[in-house]
Amino acid sequence: MSTLSRPTPRSASAARASTALVYALLAGMALLVLLPLLASLSIAVQGPTMSPSLWPDLGTLDFSVFAQAFQTEPNLVRWILNSFVVASVVTAGVLITSSLAAYALSHPGFAGQRVFFFVCLGTLMIPFEATIIPNYLLVSSWGWRDSFPGLIVPFLASAFGIFLLRQYFLGIPRELYEAAQMDGCGRFQYLWRMLLPLSTPALATLAVYTFLGAYNAYYWPLLITNATEWRTTQVGITIFRSAEVQVFNMQMAANLIVMLPTLALLIAGQKQLVRGLTAGAVKG
Repeated sequence: MSTLSRPTPRSASAARASTALVYALLAGMALLVLLPLLASLSIAVQGPTMSPSLWPDLGTLDFSVFAQAFQTEPNLVRWILNSFVVASVVTAGVLITSSLAAYALSHPGFAGQRVFFFVCLGTLMIPFEATIIPNYLLVSSWGWRDSFPGLIVPFLASAFGIFLLRQYFLGIPRELYEAAQMDGCGRFQYLWRMLLPLSTPALATLAVYTFLGAYNAYYWPLLITNATEWRTTQVGITIFRSAEVQVFNMQMAANLIVMLPTLALLIAGQKQLVRGLTAGAVKG
């Protein structure tokens, strides 16, 4: 009978050293990624100094600047609320339209399906700048400037979302759909009760990607909004930085405040996002 060889003390110590090195490298990379956030927080709590440093004096930290940011710019809460509403509705709309379109394009059912898919995919090659003038003229003619419909409606469909979900739907065995049909399950029931629950990682990935893109949008909200109360965070915070150009701590505090919703979303959806990005990487 053959026996399993036990690891020698030298091999065990080498494995521990290799693991420690990997964790050290990962910690260093994480620190590099977090460095801009840490620098912003450091500058924000140093007080109104004209020469902020990367390492603040721990005895003179001033966290009241975050409350002062709301007092200096009373519309800051409204800007965050506008961006949150716009990003949430756009995300919900993209999930709905992408799911329905991807379902139709991944299951045989109508003539010209492949042609329609390539036409939809071809829109990814059209830059946003080429469509912004027609979109602006259309939204203006409908009287949607300085309104939520003007900020939301042009982005309720996403060719990238359709492509992402279609590819994920194609990876689900066709036999599952045939078995559901034999049990009397209709097309919409199959989509709602079986296909979408199995596609949670892809839906979460698309949701996080769409929310971040809509929340951080700058050019379209800048073009479509004139009233101060209808600005979104990115437009409003740019104007705020221009007004407080020499108050570095106030600028950094405002930047961190408007960043909190996206950080919270990433932390909440981290598990599903990683699952969606790594789906299919390991075969059982």
